[in-house]
Amino acid sequence: MLVAQSGGPTAAINASVAGAIQEAGRHPEVIEKIYGILNGILGILNEDLIDLQEEKRHAIEGLKYTPAAALGTCRYKIDFQKKPEQAAKDMERLFAVFEAHNIRYFFYVGGNDSQDTALKIHEEALKRNYALRVIGIPKTVDNDLPQTDHCPGYGSVIKYNATTVLEVAADVSSMATDDGSCCIIEVMGRAAGWIAAGSILARRTPTDAPHVVLLPEIPFDQAKFLEKVKTTVDALKYCIVVVGEGIKDAQGEELAADKTRLDAFGHPVLAGAAERLAELVQAKLKTKTRTVKLGYAQRCAAHCASATDTAEAAACGESAVRAAVAGQSGYMVKLVREQAAPYKWSTALHDLKEIANVEHLVPRDWISEDGLVPNDKFVEYARPLIEGEVHPPAEGGLPRYVVLEKSPVEKKLPARG
Repeated sequence: MLVAQSGGPTAAINASVAGAIQEAGRHPEVIEKIYGILNGILGILNEDLIDLQEEKRHAIEGLKYTPAAALGTCRYKIDFQKKPEQAAKDMERLFAVFEAHNIRYFFYVGGNDSQDTALKIHEEALKRNYALRVIGIPKTVDNDLPQTDHCPGYGSVIKYNATTVLEVAADVSSMATDDGSCCIIEVMGRAAGWIAAGSILARRTPTDAPHVVLLPEIPFDQAKFLEKVKTTVDALKYCIVVVGEGIKDAQGEELAADKTRLDAFGHPVLAGAAERLAELVQAKLKTKTRTVKLGYAQRCAAHCASATDTAEAAACGESAVRAAVAGQSGYMVKLVREQAAPYKWSTALHDLKEIANVEHLVPRDWISEDGLVPNDKFVEYARPLIEGEVHPPAEGGLPRYVVLEKSPVEKKLPARG
């Protein structure tokens, strides 16, 4: 078997890999070798396989509390629409690597683009009559994969962000004077506002922070925003705003888009929604304003991971292997909410055709009528996902995270052309 990771890491992505490796070890009669790939699809094309059976057992278990992508990740895309010749060449190389190493089970841990890649590989295997079972394992802090109740990685990112909002609010409120102040916290989320919405879990009373939560799903209304900041500062002497990096105006234009720079997928680079809002508040309200950009910290904060999230991520890896061994292919593992309170969950499978390249947004009826904060429906959905703490071993007062030895598998093909 071969397991790989792709896209932006999360605090729980390695738990899925650990679950897959551990479950594979329970099926030695059909899975003789357990390989990982360095840096996702790009690593397959470069034939950069590692032998995961050479890793120590405690290292594999330790992946469950280790942040980032232990196998390495990539943003490489096999794009048949825009680059058909290159995509065909890549697929030929990919299957040459599979055949050279007798890969019969492939598990891809990732978000939207990764699930699209998993679907393409499954369909190509059918076309080639190559015996390969492909199962996608969900991962994304953005929580925007459809069909699954939520995505592994999401619970941990909102636990950290809500904690940060609590702490920043305590700091800002302690320094609040009659002059008033506003702090704007920017979080990830280009098209979907799940991460920003999760910060509402910091609120325990109606006057608690965050006072405003701006989501990409709701067109930004400048007048309404400024009025809310003003009334909040007048009442409390301070205001905490959380903004998703991809908020848009009424015309659908991203406030922070830098169209002179494009990312790996051709999207304009987002260059600071919080700064744009801070400039607006200072210019219009003359209120002292500071910004906080959580950046990578929010998705790699394993010290503040959700135990529920970690357990679900590991279970998704285990379920993927069990499904493949049972003969399934072309599916993604999904999380099913069986009961809200007390929270109970399970895993199931869903056809990749209904998942790849489909984006799941925050429902409008989970957001207040004025569009400025998530409502109780969202809170009921999100709160169980942050429950429980993960306690990694410590050394010298700091967490001791796992680093894999990454014993390379001997290459059998000429270098990629």
